[in-house]
Amino acid sequence: MSVKTREITFGQAVHESITDQMRKDSRIILMGEDIGIGTIRQTHPIFEEFGPERVRDTPISEAGFIGAGVGAAITGMRPVVELMCNDFFGVAMDQIYNQAGKLRYMLGGSITIPIVIRTSYGAPGSAAGHHSQSLYAIFAHVPGLKVVIPSTPYDAKGLMATALRESDPVMFFEHVKLFERRGQVPADAYSIPFGEADIKREGSDVTVVATGLMIHKALSAAEKLKDKADIEIVDPRTIVPLDSASIIRSVKKTNKLIIADEGYKRCGFGAEVAAIVAEQAIDSLDAPIVRVATPNVPVPFSPILEGNVIPNEESIVKAVLKITSQ
Repeated sequence: MSVKTREITFGQAVHESITDQMRKDSRIILMGEDIGIGTIRQTHPIFEEFGPERVRDTPISEAGFIGAGVGAAITGMRPVVELMCNDFFGVAMDQIYNQAGKLRYMLGGSITIPIVIRTSYGAPGSAAGHHSQSLYAIFAHVPGLKVVIPSTPYDAKGLMATALRESDPVMFFEHVKLFERRGQVPADAYSIPFGEADIKREGSDVTVVATGLMIHKALSAAEKLKDKADIEIVDPRTIVPLDSASIIRSVKKTNKLIIADEGYKRCGFGAEVAAIVAEQAIDSLDAPIVRVATPNVPVPFSPILEGNVIPNEESIVKAVLKITSQ
Protein backbone atom coordinates (compact mmCIF):
# COMPACT_ATOMS: atom_id res chain seq x y z
CA MET A 1 0.00 0.00 0.00
CA SER A 2 1.46 3.38 -0.99
CA VAL A 3 1.99 6.04 1.67
CA LYS A 4 0.30 9.37 1.02
CA THR A 5 2.87 12.18 0.99
CA ARG A 6 2.90 15.86 0.13
CA GLU A 7 5.59 18.51 -0.12
CA ILE A 8 5.99 20.68 2.97
CA THR A 9 8.82 22.64 4.55
CA PHE A 10 11.22 21.42 7.21
CA GLY A 11 9.64 23.78 9.73
CA GLN A 12 6.13 22.60 8.89
CA ALA A 13 7.26 19.00 9.32
CA VAL A 14 8.58 19.67 12.83
CA HIS A 15 5.46 21.57 13.86
CA GLU A 16 3.22 18.88 12.36
CA SER A 17 5.00 16.24 14.44
CA ILE A 18 4.66 18.29 17.62
CA THR A 19 0.96 18.89 16.91
CA ASP A 20 0.34 15.18 16.26
CA GLN A 21 1.92 14.24 19.57
CA MET A 22 0.22 17.03 21.54
CA ARG A 23 -3.16 15.74 20.40
CA LYS A 24 -2.26 12.31 21.73
CA ASP A 25 -0.53 13.31 24.98
CA SER A 26 -1.82 16.14 27.16
CA ARG A 27 1.48 16.22 29.07
CA ILE A 28 3.31 17.80 26.12
CA ILE A 29 3.66 21.56 26.46
CA LEU A 30 5.67 24.21 24.58
CA MET A 31 7.74 26.94 26.22
CA GLY A 32 9.95 29.64 24.78
CA GLU A 33 10.31 33.20 23.54
CA ASP A 34 7.79 34.46 20.98
CA ILE A 35 6.25 31.05 20.33
CA GLY A 36 2.65 32.08 20.91
CA ILE A 37 1.63 35.72 20.64
CA GLY A 38 5.05 37.32 20.12
CA THR A 39 6.67 38.72 16.99
CA ILE A 40 8.29 35.59 15.52
CA ARG A 41 5.36 33.21 16.01
CA GLN A 42 6.64 30.25 14.02
CA THR A 43 4.54 28.00 16.25
CA HIS A 44 1.51 30.30 16.23
CA PRO A 45 -0.78 27.64 14.64
CA ILE A 46 0.02 25.34 17.57
CA PHE A 47 -0.78 28.19 19.96
CA GLU A 48 -4.10 28.77 18.22
CA GLU A 49 -5.07 25.11 18.63
CA PHE A 50 -3.88 24.47 22.19
CA GLY A 51 -3.92 27.91 23.80
CA PRO A 52 -1.73 29.62 26.41
CA GLU A 53 -1.93 26.79 28.96
CA ARG A 54 0.07 24.45 26.70
CA VAL A 55 1.98 26.97 24.54
CA ARG A 56 3.65 29.44 26.87
CA ASP A 57 5.57 32.55 25.89
CA THR A 58 8.41 33.13 28.33
CA PRO A 59 10.52 36.08 29.43
CA ILE A 60 13.94 36.53 27.83
CA SER A 61 15.67 34.38 30.42
CA GLU A 62 17.14 31.19 28.99
CA ALA A 63 18.28 29.93 32.37
CA GLY A 64 14.80 30.56 33.73
CA PHE A 65 12.67 28.87 31.10
CA ILE A 66 15.03 25.95 30.45
CA GLY A 67 15.25 25.42 34.18
CA ALA A 68 11.45 25.54 34.38
CA GLY A 69 11.28 22.99 31.59
CA VAL A 70 13.60 20.62 33.46
CA GLY A 71 11.45 21.01 36.57
CA ALA A 72 8.27 20.37 34.61
CA ALA A 73 9.78 17.21 33.11
CA ILE A 74 10.76 15.91 36.54
CA THR A 75 7.19 16.36 37.77
CA GLY A 76 5.65 14.39 34.90
CA MET A 77 5.16 16.84 32.04
CA ARG A 78 6.82 16.44 28.63
CA PRO A 79 7.98 19.97 27.74
CA VAL A 80 9.33 21.13 24.40
CA VAL A 81 11.51 24.13 25.22
CA GLU A 82 12.51 26.35 22.31
CA LEU A 83 15.72 28.35 22.31
CA MET A 84 15.90 30.76 19.39
CA CYS A 85 19.58 30.23 18.69
CA ASN A 86 22.04 27.64 19.98
CA ASP A 87 24.58 30.39 20.65
CA PHE A 88 22.46 31.34 23.69
CA PHE A 89 22.93 28.00 25.44
CA GLY A 90 25.83 29.46 27.39
CA VAL A 91 23.55 31.20 29.88
CA ALA A 92 21.66 27.97 30.66
CA MET A 93 24.40 25.35 30.65
CA ASP A 94 24.02 24.45 34.33
CA GLN A 95 20.35 23.65 33.76
CA ILE A 96 21.25 21.47 30.77
CA TYR A 97 24.44 19.58 31.55
CA ASN A 98 24.37 19.53 35.36
CA GLN A 99 20.63 19.10 35.89
CA ALA A 100 18.82 17.69 32.83
CA GLY A 101 21.73 15.48 31.81
CA LYS A 102 22.64 14.07 35.21
CA LEU A 103 19.67 14.00 37.58
CA ARG A 104 18.22 10.67 36.43
CA TYR A 105 21.58 9.03 37.07
CA MET A 106 22.24 10.83 40.35
CA LEU A 107 18.82 9.85 41.70
CA GLY A 108 19.30 6.19 40.84
CA GLY A 109 16.81 6.14 37.98
CA SER A 110 13.91 7.10 40.25
CA ILE A 111 12.93 9.95 37.91
CA THR A 112 12.93 10.60 34.19
CA ILE A 113 13.48 13.93 32.45
CA PRO A 114 11.52 13.79 29.16
CA ILE A 115 12.39 17.26 27.88
CA VAL A 116 13.05 18.23 24.25
CA ILE A 117 15.21 21.33 23.88
CA ARG A 118 14.74 22.59 20.34
CA THR A 119 17.05 25.18 18.79
CA SER A 120 18.37 26.60 15.53
CA TYR A 121 22.05 26.49 14.63
CA GLY A 122 24.37 27.42 11.80
CA ALA A 123 25.26 30.54 9.84
CA PRO A 124 22.23 32.23 8.24
CA GLY A 125 24.42 34.85 6.54
CA SER A 126 26.08 37.89 8.12
CA ALA A 127 24.67 37.22 11.57
CA ALA A 128 28.15 37.39 13.14
CA GLY A 129 29.69 35.49 16.01
CA HIS A 130 26.73 35.41 18.42
CA HIS A 131 24.16 33.97 15.98
CA SER A 132 26.07 31.72 13.57
CA GLN A 133 27.62 28.81 15.44
CA SER A 134 27.03 25.06 15.25
CA LEU A 135 27.53 23.84 18.80
CA TYR A 136 26.00 20.35 18.89
CA ALA A 137 29.36 18.68 19.61
CA ILE A 138 29.39 20.32 23.04
CA PHE A 139 26.24 18.43 24.00
CA ALA A 140 27.43 15.15 22.49
CA HIS A 141 30.25 15.39 25.03
CA VAL A 142 27.83 15.54 27.98
CA PRO A 143 26.52 12.26 29.49
CA GLY A 144 22.76 11.87 29.68
CA LEU A 145 21.78 13.95 26.63
CA LYS A 146 20.63 12.69 23.23
CA VAL A 147 21.54 14.86 20.24
CA VAL A 148 19.47 14.98 17.04
CA ILE A 149 20.41 16.75 13.79
CA PRO A 150 17.86 16.18 11.00
CA SER A 151 18.67 17.18 7.43
CA THR A 152 15.35 16.76 5.61
CA PRO A 153 11.67 17.46 6.32
CA TYR A 154 11.00 13.70 6.33
CA ASP A 155 13.68 13.08 8.94
CA ALA A 156 12.66 16.12 10.98
CA LYS A 157 9.09 14.92 11.44
CA GLY A 158 10.01 11.33 12.25
CA LEU A 159 12.84 12.21 14.63
CA MET A 160 10.74 14.76 16.50
CA ALA A 161 8.06 12.11 17.05
CA THR A 162 10.68 9.87 18.64
CA ALA A 163 12.09 12.75 20.70
CA LEU A 164 8.66 13.45 22.17
CA ARG A 165 8.42 9.85 23.42
CA GLU A 166 11.86 9.74 24.99
CA SER A 167 12.40 9.43 28.73
CA ASP A 168 15.72 11.30 28.58
CA PRO A 169 16.60 14.87 27.55
CA VAL A 170 16.85 15.41 23.79
CA MET A 171 18.74 18.27 22.13
CA PHE A 172 17.06 18.87 18.76
CA PHE A 173 19.18 20.97 16.39
CA GLU A 174 17.65 22.53 13.25
CA HIS A 175 19.87 24.39 10.80
CA VAL A 176 18.52 27.88 10.23
CA LYS A 177 18.86 27.47 6.44
CA LEU A 178 16.85 24.25 6.43
CA PHE A 179 13.69 25.71 7.92
CA GLU A 180 12.17 26.62 4.54
CA ARG A 181 13.59 23.64 2.61
CA ARG A 182 10.83 21.52 1.12
CA GLY A 183 10.49 17.76 0.80
CA GLN A 184 8.02 14.89 0.59
CA VAL A 185 6.58 13.97 4.00
CA PRO A 186 3.84 11.47 4.88
CA ALA A 187 0.62 13.05 6.10
CA ASP A 188 0.20 10.38 8.78
CA ALA A 189 2.27 10.28 11.95
CA TYR A 190 5.41 8.12 11.92
CA SER A 191 8.67 7.91 13.83
CA ILE A 192 12.35 7.33 13.04
CA PRO A 193 14.41 5.51 15.69
CA PHE A 194 17.40 7.25 17.18
CA GLY A 195 20.77 5.71 16.36
CA GLU A 196 19.94 4.67 12.79
CA ALA A 197 21.93 6.43 10.08
CA ASP A 198 20.52 6.97 6.60
CA ILE A 199 22.51 6.52 3.40
CA LYS A 200 21.51 9.63 1.49
CA ARG A 201 23.51 8.53 -1.57
CA GLU A 202 25.04 5.15 -2.43
CA GLY A 203 28.62 5.19 -3.70
CA SER A 204 31.79 3.14 -3.98
CA ASP A 205 34.80 5.49 -4.01
CA VAL A 206 34.58 7.83 -0.99
CA THR A 207 32.46 7.94 2.17
CA VAL A 208 31.29 11.39 3.24
CA VAL A 209 29.73 11.55 6.71
CA ALA A 210 27.78 14.78 7.07
CA THR A 211 25.10 16.37 9.23
CA GLY A 212 22.25 18.83 8.72
CA LEU A 213 22.79 21.37 5.94
CA MET A 214 26.14 19.78 5.08
CA ILE A 215 24.22 16.79 3.72
CA HIS A 216 22.83 18.98 0.95
CA LYS A 217 26.23 20.52 0.25
CA ALA A 218 27.68 17.00 0.04
CA LEU A 219 24.92 15.91 -2.36
CA SER A 220 25.68 18.90 -4.59
CA ALA A 221 29.40 18.09 -4.50
CA ALA A 222 28.68 14.45 -5.36
CA GLU A 223 26.64 15.49 -8.37
CA LYS A 224 29.38 17.85 -9.51
CA LEU A 225 31.99 15.08 -9.19
CA LYS A 226 29.90 12.17 -10.50
CA ASP A 227 32.23 11.64 -13.49
CA LYS A 228 35.32 11.61 -11.24
CA ALA A 229 34.28 9.88 -8.03
CA ASP A 230 31.32 7.84 -6.81
CA ILE A 231 30.53 9.36 -3.40
CA GLU A 232 28.56 7.64 -0.64
CA ILE A 233 26.89 10.05 1.79
CA VAL A 234 26.06 8.88 5.30
CA ASP A 235 23.69 10.96 7.44
CA PRO A 236 23.89 9.87 11.12
CA ARG A 237 20.68 11.82 11.89
CA THR A 238 21.51 11.47 15.58
CA ILE A 239 25.03 11.91 16.89
CA VAL A 240 24.00 10.59 20.31
CA PRO A 241 23.28 7.74 19.94
CA LEU A 242 25.60 7.39 16.95
CA ASP A 243 25.24 4.62 14.39
CA SER A 244 28.95 3.92 14.14
CA ALA A 245 28.27 0.52 12.54
CA SER A 246 26.83 2.14 9.40
CA ILE A 247 29.82 4.48 9.16
CA ILE A 248 32.29 1.61 9.54
CA ARG A 249 30.41 -0.47 7.00
CA SER A 250 30.57 2.36 4.46
CA VAL A 251 34.27 3.00 5.06
CA LYS A 252 35.04 -0.68 4.57
CA LYS A 253 33.30 -0.44 1.20
CA THR A 254 34.90 2.79 -0.06
CA ASN A 255 38.22 2.73 1.86
CA LYS A 256 38.19 6.52 2.14
CA LEU A 257 36.54 8.92 4.61
CA ILE A 258 35.66 12.61 4.65
CA ILE A 259 33.64 14.18 7.48
CA ALA A 260 31.75 17.35 6.50
CA ASP A 261 30.68 19.32 9.56
CA GLU A 262 29.68 22.96 10.05
CA GLY A 263 30.81 22.74 13.67
CA TYR A 264 34.26 23.82 14.74
CA LYS A 265 37.06 21.51 13.67
CA ARG A 266 38.90 21.32 16.99
CA CYS A 267 37.32 18.66 19.24
CA GLY A 268 34.30 18.59 16.94
CA PHE A 269 31.95 15.87 15.72
CA GLY A 270 34.34 15.16 12.85
CA ALA A 271 37.12 14.36 15.30
CA GLU A 272 34.90 11.80 17.04
CA VAL A 273 34.00 10.06 13.78
CA ALA A 274 37.66 10.06 12.73
CA ALA A 275 38.67 8.51 16.05
CA ILE A 276 36.01 5.77 15.81
CA VAL A 277 37.11 4.83 12.29
CA ALA A 278 40.78 4.91 13.30
CA GLU A 279 40.03 2.58 16.22
CA GLN A 280 37.78 0.16 14.38
CA ALA A 281 38.64 0.24 10.68
CA ILE A 282 42.07 1.78 10.19
CA ASP A 283 43.18 -1.20 8.08
CA SER A 284 40.39 -0.42 5.63
CA LEU A 285 41.67 3.09 4.87
CA ASP A 286 43.63 3.72 1.67
CA ALA A 287 44.19 7.41 2.45
CA PRO A 288 44.24 9.71 5.49
CA ILE A 289 40.90 10.83 6.89
CA VAL A 290 39.94 14.38 5.85
CA ARG A 291 37.82 16.72 7.98
CA VAL A 292 35.90 19.58 6.35
CA ALA A 293 34.80 21.91 9.15
CA THR A 294 34.68 25.48 10.42
CA PRO A 295 38.08 26.70 11.66
CA ASN A 296 38.39 27.76 15.28
CA VAL A 297 37.60 31.43 14.83
CA PRO A 298 34.44 33.41 15.60
CA VAL A 299 32.12 33.45 12.59
CA PRO A 300 32.66 36.88 10.96
CA PHE A 301 29.92 39.31 9.97
CA SER A 302 31.55 40.14 6.62
CA PRO A 303 29.92 38.05 3.84
CA ILE A 304 33.30 37.56 2.14
CA LEU A 305 35.02 36.44 5.34
CA GLU A 306 32.08 34.27 6.37
CA GLY A 307 32.22 32.57 2.98
CA ASN A 308 35.83 31.66 3.66
CA VAL A 309 35.07 30.28 7.13
CA ILE A 310 31.88 28.23 6.74
CA PRO A 311 32.49 24.98 4.78
CA ASN A 312 30.60 24.71 1.51
CA GLU A 313 30.16 22.54 -1.58
CA GLU A 314 33.55 23.59 -2.94
CA SER A 315 35.23 22.61 0.34
CA ILE A 316 33.88 19.09 -0.08
CA VAL A 317 34.85 18.98 -3.76
CA LYS A 318 38.44 19.90 -2.88
CA ALA A 319 38.53 17.28 -0.13
CA VAL A 320 37.28 14.56 -2.49
CA LEU A 321 39.81 15.47 -5.17
CA LYS A 322 42.56 15.49 -2.56
CA ILE A 323 41.68 12.12 -1.07
CA THR A 324 41.12 10.38 -4.40
CA SER A 325 44.46 11.54 -5.79
CA GLN A 326 46.43 9.72 -3.08
